[in-house]
Amino acid sequence: MMTSCSHPFASLDGQPGSPLYRQLYDRVLAAIAAGTLSPGDRLPSVRALAKDLGVARGTIELAYSLLTSEGYLLALGQNGTVVNPELQKPLLSAPALSVSSEVIENSPDALWRPPQLLPFQMGVPAMDEFPRKIWARLGARYLRGMRSGDLDYPPPHGLPALRSAIASYLQVSRGIDCGAHQVFITSGWRSSLSLIAHTLLRAGERAWVEDPGYPTTRQVLRQFGIELEAVPVDAEGMDVEQAIARHQAAQVVMVTPGHQSPLCMALSLPRRQLLLDWVARSDAWVVEDDYDGEYRYVSRPFPALASLDRNGRVLYAGTFSKVLFPGIRLAYLVVPQGQVAAFERVSRALFSAGSPAITQALVAEFIVEGHFTRHIQRMRRLYSERRALTIEALERSLPNGLLVERSPGGMHLVLRLPEGVVDTALTEQLLAKGIAVQPLSRWSVSSRRQSGLLLSFTNCACAAQGEQLGALINRALS
Repeated sequence: MMTSCSHPFASLDGQPGSPLYRQLYDRVLAAIAAGTLSPGDRLPSVRALAKDLGVARGTIELAYSLLTSEGYLLALGQNGTVVNPELQKPLLSAPALSVSSEVIENSPDALWRPPQLLPFQMGVPAMDEFPRKIWARLGARYLRGMRSGDLDYPPPHGLPALRSAIASYLQVSRGIDCGAHQVFITSGWRSSLSLIAHTLLRAGERAWVEDPGYPTTRQVLRQFGIELEAVPVDAEGMDVEQAIARHQAAQVVMVTPGHQSPLCMALSLPRRQLLLDWVARSDAWVVEDDYDGEYRYVSRPFPALASLDRNGRVLYAGTFSKVLFPGIRLAYLVVPQGQVAAFERVSRALFSAGSPAITQALVAEFIVEGHFTRHIQRMRRLYSERRALTIEALERSLPNGLLVERSPGGMHLVLRLPEGVVDTALTEQLLAKGIAVQPLSRWSVSSRRQSGLLLSFTNCACAAQGEQLGALINRALS
């Protein structure tokens, strides 16, 4: 029999960085985990709780909707909302972690995003080569043809025109057989990963992550209370064999198969197949972060891991920030057919409205008219030239025995440092000189931290920049 309960939630404080709906979400989960709320207990109505806490009804609706989509609550229509009567003990895990000051201070974005573009800065495409005139023409045409409906909130899943354009592009360029309804538009990798975590994961579950690997991925997963298992990488990418043999089974595997982040090797075909076979047997998920898969200079880009998936276990994430410009704040997520309905529910609850309609509309036209494909092709040629120029300039000026790793693709280079050199100290010295490279050690998970420098070549237009960096490193190490 379902029972009614007086709510155990204190007033919400609206503290910066902690939305009210998230505070309520955390407190309901905490009450369930502590046994204050039991399976079958009825929660206060949206109207009553909003009045009691002094917040908008939409705040309560959003928190309830997220908890329902994750299986913690059960919506009974006119009969209200209850704690899921079928909730099992393993599901009564600790709530997702809030963002602590330590997490914020150690955020790689906070540490490594200078106020203006600096030489060798990671994650930034060639800003001097973006086709501004074409972009401006598309923007002017859109604005001239705007209707009153275009001023409304955009749909939370993304504009249909952009979703369709991305699906068509991925079918041709990455071999991914998907429909527009499987494409979800987000504001970036963090948003994409948060959407995945809200939909498919629960606090206390396990994720395999690459070591070294993208720090932001680990940071977001930890915020959701996901336990991390660090899997080493070698010349063939993530060591899937070792992960299966040595690590506990995971609910999700985070992988960058096109160009491993940050070491840039590709995940070998045998390991791709082994990983897909394992997740199919284990009822697990793979999140493929294909952040710059278009850029390969030695041979054709590898097909996406998602293109090999025959069991609907791969979620494919891409971004326009790396291929167009960072300020666009637009990314996308392709989900398996069987998960579309779940992602639609959570997307509506999380975002309520999507990214700016004008930005989405311009990108859609940019793709449909062929500008996007031509831009990628042109950047591939340009980056190949700038990559070679940067490597040659560095190797002329670096100390003897210090070599740049010649990865076959990506948008940055890896420079290994001699044993005993602290890469974080060296990067601070270089930043003081106006050069924004990143320390490889910050990307490591285990105690066996690798020492090196990560440097982008995309905005290195002349040999003098590479020679200057090499000379500064030479002086710092001498």
